[in-house]
Amino acid sequence: MTSLADPTADVLPALPGQRLARGVTRMLAGLGHAALPEFVPAGGLRVDVISVTPKGEIWVVECKSCRADFISDRKWQGYLEFCDRFFWAVDADFPEDLLPEGSGLIRADSWGAELVRMAPESRLAGARRSRLLRDIARVSTARLLALTDPMGISGAAS
Repeated sequence: MTSLADPTADVLPALPGQRLARGVTRMLAGLGHAALPEFVPAGGLRVDVISVTPKGEIWVVECKSCRADFISDRKWQGYLEFCDRFFWAVDADFPEDLLPEGSGLIRADSWGAELVRMAPESRLAGARRSRLLRDIARVSTARLLALTDPMGISGAAS
């Protein structure tokens, strides 16, 4: 059994997409990014991973574990207005010919990932970038506080 007290314990995420996201965040951290999984840029949207590069670019990575996962996703085009670069992350068995052209590609598993194809850049407007960076900072801070303070950010035990 693992515990939060053992930072070396490696707990495998439950769902296939979460396992891909873990590998992606590990790769992005290795590139110097600040990566945040499961981020909500706007109502009704939740990206698998959003990342701020050392240059300040915002990347969105959508993790797809299988053909059915990709086919059922009807929201991914809405993510394009919230990033400078958009990537798909898939495992080695994913049929890459399903993926739309004009996006980046990352091959991932639970333990890491590799950047296969760089996504084209589509620069965000300054006001959108500013708002996203503030939101990413606020969500990241709230998550960190929830991990480090048993009373949570509200001051009440949960």
